[in-house]
Amino acid sequence: MATFVFEIQKAEGKYIYQQIYKNIKGNILDGELLPNEKLPSKRKLANQLEVSVNSVTNAYEQLLAEGYIYTKERKGYYVENITQFITKDKSEKYKLPSDLKEAEVDREGWLSLSHMTSDTSSFPFSEWVKCQDRAIKNHRAELSEIPHPQGPYLVRETISNLIESSRGIVCEPEQIVIGAGTQSLIRNLMNIPRANTVVAVEDPGYSRVYKMLKSMDMHVHPIPLDEDGIDIHQIESTNSNVVFVTPSHQFPTGKIMPISRRIELLNWSVKKEHRYIVEDDYDSEFKYKTDNIPSLQSLDRNRRVIYTGTFSKTMLPGLRISYLVLPPDLLREYRTLYSDLIQGSNTLSLFTLHYFIESGEYTRHVKRMNHLYETKRTLLINHLFQKFGTTLEVDDTSAGLHFLARFETDKCYKEIEEWAKIEKLEIYTMMRFMLRKVVTKRNYIELIIGFANISEENIQEAVDRLYRVIK
Repeated sequence: MATFVFEIQKAEGKYIYQQIYKNIKGNILDGELLPNEKLPSKRKLANQLEVSVNSVTNAYEQLLAEGYIYTKERKGYYVENITQFITKDKSEKYKLPSDLKEAEVDREGWLSLSHMTSDTSSFPFSEWVKCQDRAIKNHRAELSEIPHPQGPYLVRETISNLIESSRGIVCEPEQIVIGAGTQSLIRNLMNIPRANTVVAVEDPGYSRVYKMLKSMDMHVHPIPLDEDGIDIHQIESTNSNVVFVTPSHQFPTGKIMPISRRIELLNWSVKKEHRYIVEDDYDSEFKYKTDNIPSLQSLDRNRRVIYTGTFSKTMLPGLRISYLVLPPDLLREYRTLYSDLIQGSNTLSLFTLHYFIESGEYTRHVKRMNHLYETKRTLLINHLFQKFGTTLEVDDTSAGLHFLARFETDKCYKEIEEWAKIEKLEIYTMMRFMLRKVVTKRNYIELIIGFANISEENIQEAVDRLYRVIK
């Protein structure tokens, strides 16, 4: 007959049956209770531990359900003959390796000139909640089901109407694929089997996509930029058949690709079969002083452009709703490969987005944010020139949520990054986006200056900190 040596703590919040269960389970796993050894009767153990019979019963029933013990009719409970773990010294308590530990970052006192954020303080959360209530009321059936792999048709239809009016995109709702972020969508796209895929990307460019493609064992070629954007001749020299570009607001330099280069790029795509252009239109909704720049896809007469868009910049980065617009031939292949894919975006958020757009609130929000961001951008640039004078150059493209600034300094990029930490100023240097990491000795550095998440009252302080960082 097995005997137990453990105490029951009867403090509030500590369930007695769970304590009994955990102690007996531990004794079995540690080999202190042998296979087929008889356990005390429920009443006897209850008396021994000075607890109720119900507590022991619940513990035994849980052990029985998990296979730690078995019963013999009218004889009681016995220890099951279970396979023993092969482990190190059981006295060692597991600890996560120190290099994998995470610590909460203390952001107290920090100011941000990051290009990756948006101003959530001006987001109409109350209107969003109203739209969410409508989504819950009208789509309970859809919320109980696994959605279409490309996202609910109603939402895709709403997005197609939106981007047709705002970006000139020519597509049907069936061509839209919704996903939880542009990266995951591109990964799925690039996993469509194709022989001899060679990819060209802008350099400087979006390093996350570059690293992802490299990790997928793709042949990836960073292509330098000239004054009009990505170099067509260098694309040709690499024999690339897929090109990633950001023509409406090149990331990170901010260049806008002129019509001549756009036509050259589209002409490149039709010179050979199975050539495609992936157009990342990540922040095109924000354009100041002039109208929006039409998308590259709107000029495409041969269905060679794969358009990608996101709601992260216009709304909330944490919302995680992005989308692809696929040409018909790629759509057919995508559906074949991903017919069983479970949609990654939150269905409730997608239907909420539908009503947010349908009600006109989305368009009103973007219009408000354009005005707000233009004000911040102008104020920040003015403060920068007041502080840095002729030692500063700004590539003043009136678009997007960041701009490129060039500062005269004797410091290198590493020193700039270290000083920024001391000053509690979040900035990103051009080094982050140089895919080949080729930096020659020079007397200036380039920063990608974001202005979305800095309040107007903090702009002067941010510029003062930046001056101390650079000078």
